[in-house]
Amino acid sequence: MINANPLAQRLYEVYRPIARASVNAPAGVAIDLVYGFVLAGIFLLLYASLPGGAGWVKGISFGLLAWFFRAVMSVASSWMMFNVPAAALAYTLLTGLGEMLALGILYGLTLRPKT
Repeated sequence: MINANPLAQRLYEVYRPIARASVNAPAGVAIDLVYGFVLAGIFLLLYASLPGGAGWVKGISFGLLAWFFRAVMSVASSWMMFNVPAAALAYTLLTGLGEMLALGILYGLTLRPKT
């Protein structure tokens, strides 16, 4: 949804010469599941250290932290190494922020460390 919509397709046209012609969907699902469980585990490890009293606030804090390490650092690297339009980089930053905040809030509302 984030990368398959018409806006993303237009913005990410710059990657077409190096993009795969098709995607291995089962591998993508497996990678996303592993990624989600790893992030959930990191959230639980950091839970007591995250600012905020309510779980959803801790989730926002975690989402911002994950966004920085996942999207901001990736965009900064792409900006330095490749000739990518600023609009594509901004789109990656904004969609990454939405994705990581949604994931963080979901973790904050559903996960609690064992006491």
